[in-house]
Amino acid sequence: MSKPVEQATSATILFAGDSGDGMQLTGNQFTNTSALAGNDLATLPDYPAEIRAPAGTRAGVSGFQLQFSSEDIFTPGDEADVLVAMNPAALVASIHRLKDQGVVIVNTDKFDERDLAKADLEASPLEDNTLDGFRVIEVQLSSLTKGAVDGLGLGAKEVDRCKNFFALGMTYWMFGRDPAFTENWIKGKFKDPYQAANIAALQAGINYADTVELFESSYEVPAAKLEPGTYRNINGNAALAMGMAAASKLAETKLFYGSYPITPASDVLHALAKYKSYGVTTFQAEDEIAAVCSAIGASWAGAIGVTGTSGPGLALKGEALGLAMITELPLIVINVQRGGPSTGLPTKTEQSDLLMSQFGRNGESPMVILAACTPSDCFTTAIEAVRISLEYMVPVLLLTDGYIANGSEPWRLPELDSLLPINNQKITENNNPDGNFLPYQRDPETLARPWAPAGTPGLEHRIGGLEKQEGTGNVSYDPANHEYMCKMRAEKVARIANNLPPLEVFGPDHGTLVLGWGSTFGSIRQAVRVVQSEGLPVAHAHLRHLNPFPSNLEEILKRYDKVIIPEINLGQLVKLIRMEYLVDAVSVPKIQGLPFKVQEIVDAIRQHTTAQA
Repeated sequence: MSKPVEQATSATILFAGDSGDGMQLTGNQFTNTSALAGNDLATLPDYPAEIRAPAGTRAGVSGFQLQFSSEDIFTPGDEADVLVAMNPAALVASIHRLKDQGVVIVNTDKFDERDLAKADLEASPLEDNTLDGFRVIEVQLSSLTKGAVDGLGLGAKEVDRCKNFFALGMTYWMFGRDPAFTENWIKGKFKDPYQAANIAALQAGINYADTVELFESSYEVPAAKLEPGTYRNINGNAALAMGMAAASKLAETKLFYGSYPITPASDVLHALAKYKSYGVTTFQAEDEIAAVCSAIGASWAGAIGVTGTSGPGLALKGEALGLAMITELPLIVINVQRGGPSTGLPTKTEQSDLLMSQFGRNGESPMVILAACTPSDCFTTAIEAVRISLEYMVPVLLLTDGYIANGSEPWRLPELDSLLPINNQKITENNNPDGNFLPYQRDPETLARPWAPAGTPGLEHRIGGLEKQEGTGNVSYDPANHEYMCKMRAEKVARIANNLPPLEVFGPDHGTLVLGWGSTFGSIRQAVRVVQSEGLPVAHAHLRHLNPFPSNLEEILKRYDKVIIPEINLGQLVKLIRMEYLVDAVSVPKIQGLPFKVQEIVDAIRQHTTAQA
């Protein structure tokens, strides 16, 4: 007798195990399979900070959480419906993320005294009350995997590495996933005997779940009603790389990416290296300062100079960013934020570099700041960063974070004719017929100076970090000229607001406004939907442009009785809003290395909105 199939609108699953158990691979396979099934989805990969923590310890736990749904979703889920725990450390480190009455699948082969000791456990969680309130499914995962691949010629270590596919097969059965995509992926990734072993383990997991009475039922999450088009699953770092490559084509200008490896920004370099045939040059520098200076040099030579880093690297690049500002060269600086200060939490997410981005340079050195809000939005924001940088001849800081960089979602590929050409200030002829070239003669509307690539005949000029004379660019120590130039560079950045799209508001024009930036978008939007359904007058606005702010931001802020700002920091945007607009915004901070749960923001909205009613 076949078991019942229950319909579900959405489901959240969390894979957790040792860093060598293949949890990221397993999660990505479930994600891609669900994307092919037509579900909307959002993911949260959670890497250990230790490069190689001792196996079986809590420090080495690697997790991958995803929510997939038949409706629009914005987050990887507050709590998991299903937890797959490969060892005791993974179980105790992740059980708090499982909802009441949730299903926990446990690899019992890893619960001997030695494994419990590695996880700092005196007693087995399977035998005390740790798992009370959950539906526990005990599986001898390692032993069953060994039986599934027996006779294929693998050693003991190779056999054990197949157990993630056995676990994946069980979850495929549980949620009615088609294994065909994963089987084809295995065939393209591995050669025999590993190919045959992984496929055998995957199918064995499906068969085991089907024939053994482990699950009371299976679940079906229908396809979402997505806008028609061609979709692909994409993470933030890949979308950044694709956006930069697209922008170089739209600007008809080659792109140079100079970077030093740093978590979690390194994958931008890896992704851009694949676009060599599209006019993209990548360079792995010896350090952060060399990386940014090489990008500035590329811009001086007429390419789109881009560099990427995370928080500690941005601190090192500070002096060079001032150089890009005073020379007024185009430069894109990608900062994939992570937990700080110092080395901090290198694999965990945070939004704590906003004030450093705004003020972290010597002298009067304002920079344009943009922030992407979702993985797929990184594509659009990358193009916007290049557009502003080339049209205004300014360096631009583009902020993402670890959550956006590694998280993924379905992305509808844009129509090519929707991507507008990008203009630049590049010239090839002298702009001063009566004399020498004037490198700092400005466009009267944008205040942008001309872009004269090095080596262009007739456009020779001085350039460097010393203050320039307006127009000629010659070194000047004149006090009045220095003040004039500082004000002019600041005014150029401020004028960019005149060319920005107005900030949009989701919800009513009165009551409470929840204002956000960056990766808080999904949690805020879902939370606002929840409280709107309860009849509360709550709206949501989300900032992509953080310096300058959109020109209509002040007018929007003044409409509302209360402004709430959730941030994964201790209140940095709140400080800027209070300073700029004298609005007593309420800070909702969080710095735990994890994104906001929807419920956390719902609770904050209810607290402050109820108080004003």
